[in-house]
Amino acid sequence: MPVLAILTVISLSFYVFYKIKYFRTKRPMERSWISSKSSISLGLFVFFFGLNQMFLNRSTVALIVGVVFIITGCLSIWAGYKAYKYYLPLAIKESENAR
Repeated sequence: MPVLAILTVISLSFYVFYKIKYFRTKRPMERSWISSKSSISLGLFVFFFGLNQMFLNRSTVALIVGVVFIITGCLSIWAGYKAYKYYLPLAIKESENAR
């Protein structure tokens, strides 16, 4: 499915974008906040890749690998979202204090 391939490439692009942004910033809370966004992007990449594997290949091994990737991606998305919610107010406060 071309839609899943496009979503996979977009999520990988966002991961690379956030990692570059992570290395360019100096403030610790902002770094953690950006790292959580990159974790969400990586989780989306793994999720879409696993979903794509399940649709492309109909073998038992591909289905098992796809399910493992989907579960791993969902866990990464969940952990990244929890970290995002935690670090967002801290990054805002850090940004306000830096002015």
